[in-house]
Amino acid sequence: MSHSPERSPRRRRSARRRAALVVAAASLVLGAAAPPAPGALGVGDRLFPHLGNPGYDIATYDISFDYRANNQPLDTVTRIVARAGAKLDRFNLDFTHGTVSSVEVNGVAAPFAPAGEDVVVTPAHTLTSGTLFTVTVHHTSDPRSEGEGGWVATGDGLVMANQADAGHRVFPGSDHPSDKAMFTFRVTAPKELTVVANGLPAGRETEGARTTWTYRTLHPMATELAQIAIGRFAVPEHSGPGGLKLRDVVPSADRKALETWTAKTPEHVAWMEKKVGHYPFETYGVLIADASTGFELETQTLSLFERDLFTKPGFPAWYVESVMVHELSHQWFGDSVSPRVWSDLWLNEGHATWYEAQYAEERSGRKLADRMHRAYELSDRMRADGGPPAAPTPPVPGKKISIFRPVVYDGSALVLYALRQRIGAAAFDRLERAWVQRHRDSTASTADFVALATEVSGQDQSRFLRPWLYGRHTPPMPGHPDWKAAPKPA
Repeated sequence: MSHSPERSPRRRRSARRRAALVVAAASLVLGAAAPPAPGALGVGDRLFPHLGNPGYDIATYDISFDYRANNQPLDTVTRIVARAGAKLDRFNLDFTHGTVSSVEVNGVAAPFAPAGEDVVVTPAHTLTSGTLFTVTVHHTSDPRSEGEGGWVATGDGLVMANQADAGHRVFPGSDHPSDKAMFTFRVTAPKELTVVANGLPAGRETEGARTTWTYRTLHPMATELAQIAIGRFAVPEHSGPGGLKLRDVVPSADRKALETWTAKTPEHVAWMEKKVGHYPFETYGVLIADASTGFELETQTLSLFERDLFTKPGFPAWYVESVMVHELSHQWFGDSVSPRVWSDLWLNEGHATWYEAQYAEERSGRKLADRMHRAYELSDRMRADGGPPAAPTPPVPGKKISIFRPVVYDGSALVLYALRQRIGAAAFDRLERAWVQRHRDSTASTADFVALATEVSGQDQSRFLRPWLYGRHTPPMPGHPDWKAAPKPA
């Protein structure tokens, strides 16, 4: 994610679940105590304690949406295949902003009950640990609620913006980046509209006035990275480095005007590949939406951008391109290698900011060291406002995306700069490549990054990195003893 320019000048193996469902089984013995009431559960994320669900790991989603207008609920069927990690008498799904009409587990109707932003499902037969099971949920998906992400209305349709915890405002599942899965999307819409989603097209059928579009991912994906765009879009296709399939999704009326920017993508991909290795997915493109989100977003294989970034006067070309590179770099850092918990967000945004700044330096002469010096001056203030990079302050109540504070952008890129100053540019470049290769299609943690930095550099980096990642105050910058952090004003 990066903030829209109006708000800030600085852009901002699926882990196996800790299998322990904290729900007691009801005894059928006469007179036994009643089972506890269904409650919201989570995987214990420090920032979002009710996100995700213990006891199982989702392998696949197959979601069918029936779209008629962007101010009407979509009739939806979500089919999930999961593996139980514990004996499950009941289990939770994250879901809100829709109405559930029925649930089936392994083809048999199952009672369900709401609990906060969860749906608690009681299967007819207990699920044994290690077994695969299927869940089919018939529900609506309501795009009419504003704020906090999920569906975002455009002038003629919808797009999706699920970061950080809004995937479950669109479909039920396990809405935490530690539970990545394969996705199939089937979207039925009026035939005059175009539908594009993550992954590659897998069929299109028109019957009467309506067309069903199917897309499948070839790599696992976190729910916060899902994307479906519905509207009057043009989808120009071209090739990138090594024959990579590129497709952009732009408002049909703006296709010509936006070609200047979409034509930059092959060059951006080639630049990133020189830095960190081959692009990790099956396709890439930019989705330019006539919508107001307040940010740009790295939805997997199809990054979301506000139209205004490209059409409003006053943004220099180098700046727009560096923002495009910010979201592209997330395909490696955040999408392919996803955070184990949300406190690992600095690994996403710090890296995206790092490559954004490097691109600006190489293409426009805006020195990375100057940006890092300014970040150093502000670092103690950023830490006071948002916590240290690897232990960010919890979100403001009612504003979940408030975890995206300056400390996870320039404040976290500063950590990478300090590490490069310590171990040298050559070792740092090896670390970056090793990171995205070792953890591809997986999740990784801050501890994993520190361990790999130690391995690649041949020196223990934990003592050096701990205060940079967790300290209230910014440590001295290697090679720059003159840099000073300004205190936070009273």
